[in-house]
Amino acid sequence: MTNDSTFDVIVIGGGTGGYSTALRASALGLTVLLAERDEVGGTCLHRGCIPSKAMLHAAELVDGIAEARERWGVRASVESVDWSALTATRDDIVSRNHKGVEGHLEHAGVHVARSGARLTGPRSVRTEDGREFTATRGIVLATGSRPRTLPGLEPDGHTVVTSDDALFAPGLPGSVLVLGGGAIGVEYASFHRSMGAEVTLVEAADRLVPLEDADVSRHLARGLKKRGIDVLTGARLEGAERLTSGGVRATVRTARGELREIGAERLLVAVGRLPVTDGLDLATAGLVTDERGFVAPADWARLETAVPGIHVVGDLLPPPSLGLAHASFAEGLLVAETLAGVASVPVDYAAVPRVTYSAPQTAAVGLTEAQAREAAYDVVVNTMPLTAVAKGMVHGQGGTVKVVAERGGRVLGVHLVGPHVSEMISESQLIVGWEAEPGDVARHVHPHPTLSEAVGEAFLSLAGRGLHQQ
Repeated sequence: MTNDSTFDVIVIGGGTGGYSTALRASALGLTVLLAERDEVGGTCLHRGCIPSKAMLHAAELVDGIAEARERWGVRASVESVDWSALTATRDDIVSRNHKGVEGHLEHAGVHVARSGARLTGPRSVRTEDGREFTATRGIVLATGSRPRTLPGLEPDGHTVVTSDDALFAPGLPGSVLVLGGGAIGVEYASFHRSMGAEVTLVEAADRLVPLEDADVSRHLARGLKKRGIDVLTGARLEGAERLTSGGVRATVRTARGELREIGAERLLVAVGRLPVTDGLDLATAGLVTDERGFVAPADWARLETAVPGIHVVGDLLPPPSLGLAHASFAEGLLVAETLAGVASVPVDYAAVPRVTYSAPQTAAVGLTEAQAREAAYDVVVNTMPLTAVAKGMVHGQGGTVKVVAERGGRVLGVHLVGPHVSEMISESQLIVGWEAEPGDVARHVHPHPTLSEAVGEAFLSLAGRGLHQQ
């Protein structure tokens, strides 16, 4: 730290939204203070996106060995999973990414205060160690979110866990009850099943990943059930207790109204996340949260609050922000450029891709079919099974491509389910974001043989040029 107490920009929170704001602002010539009481990188780097995807990659390897044996005649088997080696690899990946972020901040000249901070006014903050700082251009709130918990079932890091600590609990349980069928719950259910656990997945809504297209939910549920995961949708937790002998016992009311007792070694609570504003002293600067705890911007084009000069990025934002790390990167760039006086394009949340890294994976961008119809579009839909193309047959895991378009007009949404679709969604982001029409996409040739051919075929079919219409 320097002794200078005045900066152009002060960022409170060093997660993806915070550090992206700091890096971009510094690159534009602004002086930046980044205050973070924990380690920079936030939930995504240390407890969420990166460690979970590292573990899901390991799960994919385990599943691949089973496929090699059962489908391809490769006489291989998994003797056991060395949990300590697995977690050591995960931790090494996290550590190297953390060092990379730290290095980028240092190289960019961002001043990092290893401390939390609270507002003392619309342009000033005080860090937890008592230092006072002033921002000449603005303050950015980027304090992120924390998992929701259940009353009476506080996480203990072993028997009852949240998405923040599930991968850091000791060892692999033999059975897991996952509460919450959104992206996080589905991913953790998928991981534990790959690692041999008996898994029950409970979702209160009538389908998994309820914010996604209904056909995506249906294909995902089918794939998870095929893997042996007990999927209960339209079900609600009536009660749960820790057992003195270890594990938990829960009572769930099913969609049919029946009460079902479920025992498991571990209960994983994945019922959403809450914005973190504790200790920010928002009122001191004239700010209030909405009824859900979010800090809503008065100007979404600038992500600026009702208090001029105070901006918000990341999980503190209410919908239509998505609570996704890659969305917060875009928000950070927007706010940094706004504070630097550089023209910047507002975040188009409809064109931000959404991915669930389970087996099967889901990936989507744009409107669901239901959303498009609710918006009064004259909708045309086309679906294409991944097995309609040769590479889909090679993978042999099924899956589908669904395109939602305006009749005679632009593409409104693209929805994928199947293997590796997280790596296939980027072209659809461009298609939706640039408001392309099916005929525009159909002119472009997809490589053969690839899974992405199914995306190309879906658009060829919509344009009346399809080779493999179903």
